[in-house]
Amino acid sequence: MSIRHRFLPFLVLCSLLFSGAGCGTSKAEQEAEKPVKLKVWRVFDEENTLKPVMDAYQKIHPNVSFEYRILRSDEYENELIRAFATGTGPDIFSIHNTWVNAYKDLIFPLPETLKIPYSEMKGTIKKEKVTTVREEKTITPRQVKDQFVDAVAEDVVQEYQSNPKENPKPTIFGLPLSVDTLALFYNKDLLNTVGIAEPPKTWKDFQDQTKKLTRFDNTNKIIQSGAAIGTSKNVERAFDILSVLMMQNGTTMADNGHATFATETDGTFPGTDALRFYTDFANPTKEVYSWNTEQTGSFQAFASGKTAFFLGYSYHIPLLKAQAPKLNMSVTTIPQIISDGRIVNYANYWVETVAKASKNTKWAWDFIQFVTGEKQVPLYLDEAKKPTARRSLIIKQMEDEDINVFVGQLLTAKSWYRGKDMTVVEQIFNQMIDDTLAGTEKLEDILKQAQTKVNQTY
Repeated sequence: MSIRHRFLPFLVLCSLLFSGAGCGTSKAEQEAEKPVKLKVWRVFDEENTLKPVMDAYQKIHPNVSFEYRILRSDEYENELIRAFATGTGPDIFSIHNTWVNAYKDLIFPLPETLKIPYSEMKGTIKKEKVTTVREEKTITPRQVKDQFVDAVAEDVVQEYQSNPKENPKPTIFGLPLSVDTLALFYNKDLLNTVGIAEPPKTWKDFQDQTKKLTRFDNTNKIIQSGAAIGTSKNVERAFDILSVLMMQNGTTMADNGHATFATETDGTFPGTDALRFYTDFANPTKEVYSWNTEQTGSFQAFASGKTAFFLGYSYHIPLLKAQAPKLNMSVTTIPQIISDGRIVNYANYWVETVAKASKNTKWAWDFIQFVTGEKQVPLYLDEAKKPTARRSLIIKQMEDEDINVFVGQLLTAKSWYRGKDMTVVEQIFNQMIDDTLAGTEKLEDILKQAQTKVNQTY
């Protein structure tokens, strides 16, 4: 036999080994061992908040690694759009609950099933690694409605037509780790000074207490604000506050994909009444006058002890503790119109979703389902100190005194905007507030103009 013929079997063997064939490696094993790096982009949360869950996922899927990037909220959208345009975007990214429709074309929605490889050791005497590819059903839109608080399904479940030959059907475009709710922060020292033993439960109580807490100098300049509310740009989350006032007053904010908050209801304009109520706190001719455009931002004013009431979210707690560690503050539920009537709260949260451009869509969605699941999400919630999005965890979280106020409002919390440009809509609401305070137009006209502009963003 020639040297050439003797060498052929060796070449064939090498070829088989390098190709993975003929060496006992199944296709499932190859897939389970193929390295996958998931790029994750988020806002606010440092990597340590998700690390316990990422570690738990890697124990099941050691081939998966994570590249975690946190961005500032003011740069996030621009960076995201630039990255997608240049093909350098993330696999998993966070979007605000009001952005789902805006980003719909960039999202790879959750499929009905996922095929994921799993490796496990089997055998009694001789342990052997067995790798299989499991095709598992994903969470359904119905399960999202049943397992998460109501606000979630209304935002993340959208009609979608994946096949032109089929009718559109409810499809999931993201899942949340947490849902926050708007609550009332108050300065206990300022309330104690004027003899107020308990914070307000209704907006009438809020008005009465604000009047007692606001102090002026001899030129009618505010030297102590009762409540940081009534203006636009220097009130944190003014859009949310005005929205919840409208919703509590019976305003239908939107219907069938159109804004309707200026619409007449039973002979009245509940949206107009709510707008007037809000801006009265910044109107010098009103008894409840306690705030104006000359004040510093509402968060800063509360942190420095210059206002008694501040409307905010659970994420403000660590910020306040860091900036004003000696501030004697507490948190209570947001006031309602009447104490024993219909309760309406406001939801504000982010959802995790998968980029359509990702090459790892199945792994990305598998991880999102894992991290938002009932068993794993407590690892994140405990680290981040945030309210749950899952109904089954509410009772347990009510034991946490730092966040139980926000948690207790989850079942009655809603949001309303589902258009395509939340930034513009917030600007429209700010302009609506400014125009009302200017007093040059009728409230009904201001509201109708704002409604028309908002509808242009759908």
